[in-house]
Amino acid sequence: MPKALTLLLDFDDQYRRDVQQSHAFLHRRDRRFAQQQEDQKQPLTVPAWLAALHALNGQRREAGADPRLRHWRQARWVFAGLGALLGAGFMLGLLWYDGSRQINLTLLIGLVALQLLLALFTSLQAWLGWQPWGSLLGARQGEDPLAALRPARCARIAHTGGLLFAISGLLTLLALVVVQDLAFGWSTTLQTSADGYHRMVAALAQPWQSLWPAAVPSAELVSASQFYRLADTPADNPALLGTWWPFVLMLWLVYVLLPRLVLLMLAALQLRWQAGRALRAHPGWQGLFYRFETPWVETRGQEDSQPAPAAAKTDLSPLPDSATLIHWAGAAMDAPGLLPRLSRDPGPLQCRAGGNNSLEEDARVLEQTGARNQPVILVTRGWEPPTGELSDFIVDARDHWPAATLLALVPLADEQGTALTDAGLLAQWQRFVDRQGDSHLLLCAPREQDQP
Repeated sequence: MPKALTLLLDFDDQYRRDVQQSHAFLHRRDRRFAQQQEDQKQPLTVPAWLAALHALNGQRREAGADPRLRHWRQARWVFAGLGALLGAGFMLGLLWYDGSRQINLTLLIGLVALQLLLALFTSLQAWLGWQPWGSLLGARQGEDPLAALRPARCARIAHTGGLLFAISGLLTLLALVVVQDLAFGWSTTLQTSADGYHRMVAALAQPWQSLWPAAVPSAELVSASQFYRLADTPADNPALLGTWWPFVLMLWLVYVLLPRLVLLMLAALQLRWQAGRALRAHPGWQGLFYRFETPWVETRGQEDSQPAPAAAKTDLSPLPDSATLIHWAGAAMDAPGLLPRLSRDPGPLQCRAGGNNSLEEDARVLEQTGARNQPVILVTRGWEPPTGELSDFIVDARDHWPAATLLALVPLADEQGTALTDAGLLAQWQRFVDRQGDSHLLLCAPREQDQP
């Protein structure tokens, strides 16, 4: 389990380092790693990618040594210790016997039912995302990649304490059976006959009646062990009252210890599943696998191109698969043959933003496109210089869209959808992309007409 959590933390740390790098650098680095894995017939996984980067940077991390997990490990040990102590104390108090009265089985059954309900409630709150006592472990940080896992982690800690409570209680029960002559009986204020009480305990003993028949109380035992608080009449057969202990042992084992063990295992599986889901939903996941799966394309301006203020070098990224298109100021929105070169989807969403659109209309476009949770292709007029309005739109998009959504900027050469090839203009758009400081903003071109 610490491995799944540590993997998520390592991935988040690497993502935060990568946002300081250019997309071109990240694409070359990660695509090179993907090709090496393919050549070596090795699986392309996030742990392998992180291990390669750590080896490249000379980093080493011991398993489970992340300091952000230290408080949770300490809390689990504390709950385990408290559970063991409380379990032994609980059983000693419950079975305290001085010979003057019988140990009331009705009270014991009620407390066992309470333990089972607490265990089920602990798992329920984890699956529903509640965190009744999570504030004891510190304030919840919004940027913590493990923040969504806190209810499951709290449940795992609570089940660990509950399991140690059950184990120590069981061991204490066995010790008291050996060193003391316990006498069990039953009593209740309710008008309950011995036959009704026998049916109840027989129903509770159903799980083990074929495994250990001696642990199923007989009707004679139930009838002989009924007592009344104000009655001083001793039992007809005092030795018979001690034969309840196999039932008590199995009752504790089946309804307290085993549920805690099973629910602890389920909590561990839930935490592993949620850690994997959080990793796949991480802002850096989509961009990483885009870089893994798409080849790197680099184009350079021709020598006779119009000179530009900076070197006329353009890093064109492959166009990501997407069914979400935004035409800036309506650029080439009706161009015949352009749509299949931008999206392989037969019916992509096409929106218009900028230009004559109002700010409210642009906000609706951002909300509509962001809800699709996929890369977005932004088509612009490449022969016009990038404007501050376009830059503001991209900044607003980052505020409205899921983190690290890939945004492919596609400048065109004309309204017919021709790809921009002028090196000077491409360099101008490249400088615009670089100024944004956004590693998830790509400069792309439409696919070739004959590309599937």
